[in-house]
Amino acid sequence: MILKGTKFQLKVWKYLRTIPKGKVKTYKQVAISIKSPRSARAVANACANNPYAPRIPCHRVIRSDGALGGYSGRGGIKQKLKLLKSEKAAIKPYFKDF
Repeated sequence: MILKGTKFQLKVWKYLRTIPKGKVKTYKQVAISIKSPRSARAVANACANNPYAPRIPCHRVIRSDGALGGYSGRGGIKQKLKLLKSEKAAIKPYFKDF
């Protein structure tokens, strides 16, 4: 698959593909893993601009407080929750509305 994005986005998206099914990482953990520890917001922005969701699994990235954060893929946050549940990811029961 040939991806189009900024150098930073490509770095983030490449890392996201290494997160195993059923696991989640925080934006900060991703930033640290790509050797850019102060760029958690930029990681969140790269996830938000991911046009390849869910093939590039930005749904596996959550906020440090355990909240889901956003999801730019089709279906929005409800779809993110659905994908995480289908992968049996351990997530906090924050979302009574869904």
